[in-house]
Amino acid sequence: MKKLGFLVGQWSGEATVLRASGSYVELSQTEVAKFKLDGLVLMIEGVGRTKSDGKPALEALGFITFDDTAGTYRMRAFNDGRWLESEVKLLEDGHSLSWGFTLGDVRTKSALRMNEKGEWTEIAELIVGARPPQKLIQLTVRRLAQE
Repeated sequence: MKKLGFLVGQWSGEATVLRASGSYVELSQTEVAKFKLDGLVLMIEGVGRTKSDGKPALEALGFITFDDTAGTYRMRAFNDGRWLESEVKLLEDGHSLSWGFTLGDVRTKSALRMNEKGEWTEIAELIVGARPPQKLIQLTVRRLAQE
């Protein structure tokens, strides 16, 4: 789990999110990542507020753990009254993660990377059936404090 320590801290920035209506909304985004249970769990809480009126538009809570037997990271994430579980892959650079899920003919692919400026960037794509991928979320946040 220590390999995921690069995420620990408080982060703030911007996000763009696709809504059910098919339109995008611009958000002021915060992310807080903390180790819990003596480092057994990495908890990440993200909150996006609309830039126009400051109302919460995206609230997500994720827990990443490491399965010693399988040698894999697992995430359980909650938002919009739903939850999902997914394998999370730590990419070769040691500062990037990827994950996704499939539910019927709906798939997502997500990538979290630390860019050259030390910013946490995240892009998620939504794929429905044979349609081309569509941007679901794009965010860039900068570290405010490290715990």
